[in-house]
Amino acid sequence: MKLRLGLPAGSMQEATIELFKRAGYSLTVAARSYLPVVDDPELECLLLRAQEIPRYVGDGLLDAGLTGLDWVLESGADVVQAADLVYSKQSAAPARWVLAVAQDSTIHSVADLQGKRIATELVRVTQKHLERRGISARVEYSWGATEVKVPQLADAIVDITETGSSLRAHNLRIIDTVLETNVKFIAHPGAWADPWKRQKIENLTVLLLGALEAEKKVGLKMNVSSENLEAVLRLLPAMKEPTVSSLIHGGWHAVETVADEKRVRDLVPELKRAGAQDIIEYPLNKVIP
Repeated sequence: MKLRLGLPAGSMQEATIELFKRAGYSLTVAARSYLPVVDDPELECLLLRAQEIPRYVGDGLLDAGLTGLDWVLESGADVVQAADLVYSKQSAAPARWVLAVAQDSTIHSVADLQGKRIATELVRVTQKHLERRGISARVEYSWGATEVKVPQLADAIVDITETGSSLRAHNLRIIDTVLETNVKFIAHPGAWADPWKRQKIENLTVLLLGALEAEKKVGLKMNVSSENLEAVLRLLPAMKEPTVSSLIHGGWHAVETVADEKRVRDLVPELKRAGAQDIIEYPLNKVIP
């Protein structure tokens, strides 16, 4: 038996393949191929546009797939959202679909969009967002290059952004957030109801989430004398408690813990001042609570 899995092609492809690699799966994609070779005989993968994956999963042509919450909502597909996988091509933060207008536009709020023309790839979600606010506007599908359509071809756009740099480069101003989105591991209800397929999906989820969690953390090892041990332990974070073991020769201890990577640059000098020696920082592949 195999699990038929849809993976996002295009801008998310490289980040997804790298995530699977850290989770323990090797995916090889030949030039101009959309059929990755994976070192797991129980997986059958297909690279597709993220926009299409919810539809194929919802129709049962795929058992499961990775796509954005935005495309799940836009498609209206009947799928099970098995897990949140917060990663992207640029960062580990969710992306936003935002309403944007030209810097010198007289539009300053959603209310000002009454009767206006809006270009976006996210038509259904945008329409619902406006309807909830009692706004009637013409929402048109954009086939790309959405940023350049303001103000000549549209009064406003709804586009996806992580940092806002592309919008600023096109002299656009954000007036509202339509949706915050991240990658979802979705499944067809029938596949989710199948014991073997559900367990396979859950196994993948554990490993993928473990790989994502490991991105934010590092391991720390150090040697500490008995007289400095208490002071060092007071500084150390840990998932539960640091591991402390005695060295062969008395009076010294080996201490090991896991810490947030962003904190380590400030933590290591403090540990050194507290008496820690031989401090080693090392990367982690997976962190599974």
